[in-house]
Amino acid sequence: MKLIEAFKLALESLWGNKLRSILTLIGVVMGVASVIMVLTLVQGAKKYVSTKLSGYGADVFTVTRMSSVIMGPEEYLRFQKRKLLHFDDYEAVREGCTQCSEVGALLNKSTNVVANGHSSNNTEVRGYTWTMVSLNNVDISLGRGFTPADQDHATHNVIVGYDIVDNLLGAGDPLGQEIRVDGIPYTIIGVADRKGKTLGESQDNWVAVPISTYQQTYGNNDSVDIYARVSGGAAVMEQAKDEARVLMRTRRHVAAGTPDDFEIETNDTFLDIANQLLGVFAWVVLGLGSIALVVGGVVIMNIMLVSVTERTREIGVRKALGAKQRDVLIQFLIESASLSLVGGVLGVMSGVLVGKLITIFVGFPTAVPLWAIFLGLVLASAVGIFFGVYPASKAARLDPVVALRAEM
Repeated sequence: MKLIEAFKLALESLWGNKLRSILTLIGVVMGVASVIMVLTLVQGAKKYVSTKLSGYGADVFTVTRMSSVIMGPEEYLRFQKRKLLHFDDYEAVREGCTQCSEVGALLNKSTNVVANGHSSNNTEVRGYTWTMVSLNNVDISLGRGFTPADQDHATHNVIVGYDIVDNLLGAGDPLGQEIRVDGIPYTIIGVADRKGKTLGESQDNWVAVPISTYQQTYGNNDSVDIYARVSGGAAVMEQAKDEARVLMRTRRHVAAGTPDDFEIETNDTFLDIANQLLGVFAWVVLGLGSIALVVGGVVIMNIMLVSVTERTREIGVRKALGAKQRDVLIQFLIESASLSLVGGVLGVMSGVLVGKLITIFVGFPTAVPLWAIFLGLVLASAVGIFFGVYPASKAARLDPVVALRAEM
């Protein structure tokens, strides 16, 4: 039997039992859709994280009191016991790190901002050294950033994100306008480029003031985050990190042989952690998707066994007319593979669609790798062939004399 004829017979059989075929497809569709959706979300998240972190540059490292990713309550409590990083620590790194071309410090908290009778909630107020505008990946679209004079004289100048402009200031030139942060007046000197949303949360709802002004207003009880840029390759980066580590351990009186009581992190650190977390998430959900695929395969096997029973006489007629065992085996394998492949196509479309809907309504980034689509189709076909082998072999082994005696 030619393959084209076998495909034709298989599709005719599936089309003749449309409802049964549709119900059989559900398990395969759900399994493939979950696999595609997870791969789409994971790839999108990896691409987003890589893009955002690369904005800081591979030449930037941070010194912080706590790790950027905390894996549990015990780790959080351990970090909480650490001493704060102070502005003096930033100055020590700035002066003592010979391999660092630029050093900055950051403080931040959430607050309310008021302007023109409107207010914003949960706005992030940042205390910047004048170098942090570039170190913190802030591009100024209107006006200017901070200068050393702003920091030295603790001016009440402010840089704002676009949410402040859109929601509080309205139309017109925002530069020179006054806003109140925790009731204190500030003059807008710069507006940063739009960042958009991540996971539904706006990245433009913030204001930045000189770090000296921030400390005058909120005190010195918050830990400073230190950013440092290095001019050179990986070897220079390691030297700069070692210099910063020695400076911090000396200042904090960390005994030899004991772990650091602070964190030094780079883009690679963040990427490794993000990839590990996303990898665990992917394997868990892929496992659930595989269960759905197995269930779909079992359903296909049951339906094909029913089909063999219903078509026993038809099989006997074909064998009596000269069909070989191989012909019958191939026909039923093609039927099960075609059924699962259709489910795979629908599953791929459903998975991509759900991923895009999540992006639209939640803001979670997605990216559809071409290899994931092929993987979904191959998995679906493999499930159909694997679970179709037993029904197909049972049909192929039927004795034509016995099959012809079967009742219709």
